[in-house]
Amino acid sequence: MTMPYYASAEQVMRDRSEYARKGISRGRSVAVLTYVDGVLFIAENPSATLHKVSELYDRIGFAAVGRYSEFESLRVAGVRLADVRGYSYNRRDVTGRVIANAYAQTLGAVFTEQLKPYEVELCVAEVGDSSGGDQLYRLTFDGSIVDESDFVVMGGQAETVANHLREHYTRGMGLREALRVGVRALSAVSPATAANGGGHDQLPAEQLEVAVLDRRRHKRAFRRVAGASLRSLLSDEPVPEEAAPPAAATHVHAPSAPAPGTPAGLGDPTAVDTAGGTEDRTLEPDTLDGAGGGTEGDQPQPRTDDER
Repeated sequence: MTMPYYASAEQVMRDRSEYARKGISRGRSVAVLTYVDGVLFIAENPSATLHKVSELYDRIGFAAVGRYSEFESLRVAGVRLADVRGYSYNRRDVTGRVIANAYAQTLGAVFTEQLKPYEVELCVAEVGDSSGGDQLYRLTFDGSIVDESDFVVMGGQAETVANHLREHYTRGMGLREALRVGVRALSAVSPATAANGGGHDQLPAEQLEVAVLDRRRHKRAFRRVAGASLRSLLSDEPVPEEAAPPAAATHVHAPSAPAPGTPAGLGDPTAVDTAGGTEDRTLEPDTLDGAGGGTEGDQPQPRTDDER
């Protein structure tokens, strides 16, 4: 009778950690920084559809590196958790800390109980009413959670990018300055730049995925920055101005009209949602009503005599 193969628990955990770290290090870096008006997400990501940065709830964002299929399943689970908690209790009960703790439990259970750990590293960010209320949580593959203050760097050569940010980042920077500092930090280690054998002096807009949690927006703070707006922020050109709403409809929210190449979501920061359409502000649910999930739908309208 042959004896079964034996390995100590310490050796097993060490092997799993090494396996997960190797997988994460192959990914391109992501930086999450706080700036004067909220939280900025910057990811080196040439794909236009496989996002590393996403929205979880009204004022909570998500960034990840590693194996896409694994962190995408975690993102979906986080959205469901936020929606159910906000609908069952109150919208104020959905916080970044709650979602980060749920992710930590899931990652810890997978790391200890399953043969293969998740090759992912996550950041859950929540924007507050002031810069002192911004929260950044970094989660590693083994379920460890760390509360960061100013910025978080994950994946690739994270230590090199973090060192660059420590030298050039200052608290309270504007969006343009914070974006440029973050892009320069990512460009220093990117294979697409001239310093590493590539063909660009710094990462172009087409190679970047950028989003913000803007505290100036009343409810849904998350918006993507792309196209003409991103190119303007990276250069010295002014950010394209948006068309003002018609004077006859000042009580409604008109869709924004940004420059060509700018996706929906880059409109007036004081508006509820700039993805298009019109919304009567008097029909918006109050922030304390405890109803609904992360995305507000249209309110039901009374039927007319013709529809009855």
